[in-house]
Amino acid sequence: MSEKLICNNKKAYHNYFIEEKFEAGMVLTGTEIKSLRMGNANLNDSFAIVRNGEAFLNNLHISPYDFGNRENHDPDRMRKLLLHKKEIAKLFGKIREQGYSVVPLRLYFKNGLAKVEIGLAKGKKLYDKREVMKEKDQKRDMSQALKQRNRE
Repeated sequence: MSEKLICNNKKAYHNYFIEEKFEAGMVLTGTEIKSLRMGNANLNDSFAIVRNGEAFLNNLHISPYDFGNRENHDPDRMRKLLLHKKEIAKLFGKIREQGYSVVPLRLYFKNGLAKVEIGLAKGKKLYDKREVMKEKDQKRDMSQALKQRNRE
């Protein structure tokens, strides 16, 4: 299985606890695929919603294809996600609970098809973010101390 990463959503891991991940396909037009192959996408501030038993991805910005004509796509249009009914029902049930949302984590090509990895996420509070930052700082300080100790 060959995977080529298009873009990551690092902010999602900072702002949310990711509880479960799903892989979904997307309904795209030809110029969107060409633009993705050039790496022109942005996942920041995007999210997924469930409406009428279908999942959609909002605020995914795919830049217009440079060599496209008047048939070029709208960069911020809502894109349909291709998921199984059971997965959509599970997401819909969790979204209705307080504090849960569905955020895209990364966008990539898998065997030539554009895929998006979405995560069922629960929002972090400010003190959770501070705790994570403190743990990272402690780990970094410990590794630097070990490196210094090994040099001596």
